[in-house]
Amino acid sequence: MTTRVSTGSDKLDQMLGGGLLPGTLTVVYGATGIGKTHLGLAFAHHGRSADGAPGLLFDMNARGDSQQHHEYAARLYGWQLGRWTHAVTPMADPYPPSEQMQAYYCDVFPWVGKLSAFQVTTPEGVEFDWNWKATYNHALYTVRPFVYFHLGAGSRRIVVDGIEPMDAPADYVQPFIFDDLYKKIIHRDSETLGMEICLPVWQHRAFIDAHRYDHAEVTTLLLVTTEETQLEHLIARKVAAGDIGAVANTIVVMGSERVGNRLGRFLCVVKHRGSAMSDEIAEYRVTEQGIVLS
Repeated sequence: MTTRVSTGSDKLDQMLGGGLLPGTLTVVYGATGIGKTHLGLAFAHHGRSADGAPGLLFDMNARGDSQQHHEYAARLYGWQLGRWTHAVTPMADPYPPSEQMQAYYCDVFPWVGKLSAFQVTTPEGVEFDWNWKATYNHALYTVRPFVYFHLGAGSRRIVVDGIEPMDAPADYVQPFIFDDLYKKIIHRDSETLGMEICLPVWQHRAFIDAHRYDHAEVTTLLLVTTEETQLEHLIARKVAAGDIGAVANTIVVMGSERVGNRLGRFLCVVKHRGSAMSDEIAEYRVTEQGIVLS
């Protein structure tokens, strides 16, 4: 029987045939304010009991913590997220201060908008502006150790929030950044990533060997804001060029519908490769205790 990764919600796990498949990518689509961040925090926090360590949270919003991750985490779970700031440049001391190992929130990817805003035209074609590329590469000095040291300490789930609405995802910078993060850092061999961070390698070989982990066990939840608000429109939503949902293992949509004289919130699973799944549309409420599914 395939091991499952619990979302932190018994009802949603049931709809997913037991939970998410380890090492896969799940995309959650829904309008702003529908409850995606609550769902992501529940998933990340559940790692504390399920995996022995909470999940990591990347906030890619360009407007600061407008989604109130810190406030929600503290109120719902008594969890002080802490902001990761430890950067490791080549040949610098790689090890984070002890307090940083309690920091599970990273916000060094603030870029939004069209790719063209970060590109320049050259005689050979179009390429990224060198100044922006240098700034982006410098941000990776913070991102790589954030992922490496926490996964080495036992975290096995990652939430990426703050993806803004896009008409043609292939034309925007956020999918490019996420693809880079997902393929080159989250799912990079732990020994290789460790050797890129901990230099010179001979000096840190014992640490790298003692903190190996299997990146195929790391499960990622990507929260994408949509212009569509109604559930039926989200279910019928077409996959545009560059849409990350096209390669995701699982897709969950969260939307609203009128129910009599009130507006109800509903959730359903529309894709879940390699597993049975429910075709149920479940109503939920966002309460002082977080998301509660009926």
